[in-house]
Amino acid sequence: MMTPKSGVFLLGSCVAAIAAVGSIFELSSGNPELGSLVTGIILAASVPLTGVFFFAAVRDARANQ
Repeated sequence: MMTPKSGVFLLGSCVAAIAAVGSIFELSSGNPELGSLVTGIILAASVPLTGVFFFAAVRDARANQ
């Protein structure tokens, strides 16, 4: 059963995954709008956040079954 808490975690996971994919496309274009350093930092932060948020959402959903 999904709770609001697990829904927020899942939303965070989706947003972080979208940020990671967008950063990859920006870096592969050769000329990122925010610069290579900032885009790289966003990519480096969003990849682990995707996993952390997804794991927290699954753990919360399982705890409420």
